[in-house]
Amino acid sequence: MDFLRRCWAEIDPAALDYNLKEYKKLIPWDTKIMCVVKASCYGHGDEIIVPYLQEAHDIEYFAVSNIEEAVRLRDMYITGDILILGYTPPELAPMMSEYNLIQACTELSYAEALSSYAKGKVRLHGAVDTGMSRIGVHGTPEEQANELAEISVLPNISLEGIFSHFSCADGVSTSDDEYTKMQAEHFFRVRDLLEAQGVRLKHAHIKNSAGGAYGYGEGSTIARLGIILYGLYPDPQKPLPFKPKPVMTLKAVISQVKEIGAGTDVSYGRTFVSDRNMRLATVTAGYADGYPRALSNKGEVIIHGRKCKICGRVCMDQFMCDVTNVPDAKPGDEVILMNDEINADVIAALTGTIGYEVTCDITARVPRVLKEY
Repeated sequence: MDFLRRCWAEIDPAALDYNLKEYKKLIPWDTKIMCVVKASCYGHGDEIIVPYLQEAHDIEYFAVSNIEEAVRLRDMYITGDILILGYTPPELAPMMSEYNLIQACTELSYAEALSSYAKGKVRLHGAVDTGMSRIGVHGTPEEQANELAEISVLPNISLEGIFSHFSCADGVSTSDDEYTKMQAEHFFRVRDLLEAQGVRLKHAHIKNSAGGAYGYGEGSTIARLGIILYGLYPDPQKPLPFKPKPVMTLKAVISQVKEIGAGTDVSYGRTFVSDRNMRLATVTAGYADGYPRALSNKGEVIIHGRKCKICGRVCMDQFMCDVTNVPDAKPGDEVILMNDEINADVIAALTGTIGYEVTCDITARVPRVLKEY
């Protein structure tokens, strides 16, 4: 047995291929793709997906959250450029050089600290705050360009690019559209001012998944492809030019089937009481696997092609569902918890969150398995 068939996630490379191919059609031919693979590919399993992207699609640019994720990719023999989007303590600057990593730089004082700890050249992409108010040099475009120019001449520092992030490119309102266009205008003004000061940049990128899909940020040398790569929507309220295919199917099995009578209490807190005779199946997944407890009494799963309602509270490692209408359901049968029909966006709508969180919350004890095709 290659993995414990209790609760597992099947990763579909054909869906990954499709999402990448269709996204490429939406951006200029000379725009590079940077696959955002932080948080273990948004919970999909970096050990499966990142080598596949490098080998099958010749992806040369990846983005991660932190230096541990970056080093993990290098240990997988990932040879392309790796951008660390989050904070790295300055004293780890020598490690950045050792592993040939690119660090997001938020301000001059941080660059000075990196410079002081460096043992060789530290590659940077300067973050430009254009209205997200999260990270980056802030102020007017002139002030930002001046600060980045100061960073570019620090010893042991190689400022190779700048980047920013759209906050509402997936928004549906006119004001969201106007704000996104303002962010792009601001960003490229900073780029132009820097180049006018003689700072030569290899990359200037602001396109994220939504920005690329909806045509914002033209002139961006890189499109950072994140959630759409994994088959989900930046915002399900706004259609995409193509229908992405979810890459993950989350599965479990039935461990027991029992007949219960009317008036039987089910699970913790007795929040479900059967109103009739029914067949109840116990399923081998729970919130310790990242299957949301908030699906208690309202989520559905698929068994033998039929939807079955969750009964009672989802437990840490198990939950129960009604299989009265699946008479052939038995222990050992597969249960689909999440697929292209009951996808992460559907689950997110039921639990009051977003699809990103649903997949990121699938815990490490759930094996990620490559689906053959």
